[in-house]
Amino acid sequence: MANTSSRMLKLLSLLQTHRYWPGPELADRLEVSVRTLRRDIDRLRDLGYPVEAQRGLEGGYQLAAGAALPPLVLDDDEAVALAIGLRAAAQGAITGIEDASVRALAKVVQVMPPRLRRRVDAVGSATVLGVWPGNAALDAEVLANLAQACRDEERVRFAYTAADGEKTTRHVEPLRLVALGRRWYLVAYDLLRQDWRTFRLDRLESVRGTGMRFHPRQLPAKDAAEFVRASIGSLRPTQQLVEANVQAAPAEVQAVIGRYAKIEPAQDGAGCRVRMQVDNLDWALLALGMVRAEFEVVGPPELVDQLRDWSARFARATLTPGHAHPSG
Repeated sequence: MANTSSRMLKLLSLLQTHRYWPGPELADRLEVSVRTLRRDIDRLRDLGYPVEAQRGLEGGYQLAAGAALPPLVLDDDEAVALAIGLRAAAQGAITGIEDASVRALAKVVQVMPPRLRRRVDAVGSATVLGVWPGNAALDAEVLANLAQACRDEERVRFAYTAADGEKTTRHVEPLRLVALGRRWYLVAYDLLRQDWRTFRLDRLESVRGTGMRFHPRQLPAKDAAEFVRASIGSLRPTQQLVEANVQAAPAEVQAVIGRYAKIEPAQDGAGCRVRMQVDNLDWALLALGMVRAEFEVVGPPELVDQLRDWSARFARATLTPGHAHPSG
């Protein structure tokens, strides 16, 4: 018979399948008596796990949904699958849960043994995450390390490449990670420059903790997201404002590209007006095309020229061998 601690973990793992376990079968799986099983069930209840019991000849146990989430027990395959899914979600595969995904990823990676981390890295290196054009590659390990440093209030050092290509070494007090648009940013206090700074995560390398704790300073903004918006707003001379009228309900457009654009109902009540700041006009056309609705470009003029070029190339693609020629 296994010791009490390992037996409790095995019992919890079995119950977390949420199937109904007859008492004798569950006791047999644990190689204990029915009486010992009852004591173990009582211990789990004391720890906050809502285990339901059914008495009688067909009596047994089942883990129910509780008011709060108790600690979970995962086997190796489940832990690897969870980490891979969180990496994908953290990089924008699922809109709206990036921040929570990073926090969860940090917790999973922290307790994951090296052999499982290697499995996660192997799967990650053999797969490609579909992202919007113009998305910069982002190392999930950087996300996890910085998330832990923010949580633990630990100073970190890293190499940083600025927009002009200048490479520097930074020593900072990390405060928050912010997902904005198609990128992740770190808000931190730069100890060398004695001021708050915003860093794009795809430009960070060699992130490492120093083991030195700090007391968080007061951020000169309402919140980290507002600070990032203000910081990058003055650093985007190459960005252009794209405007278009889309013949679709605002809610439909919001569901497809709402994360990247500002969407307002049209004044005449037909369709909506879409505005977005982009550094790549090709991305703007792709976003509008993803809506799958008629649209009219309001500006800039360069986008109209880009659209004509796309239209001509797409039209020529339909005239390749094996496709029917348009009549007339």
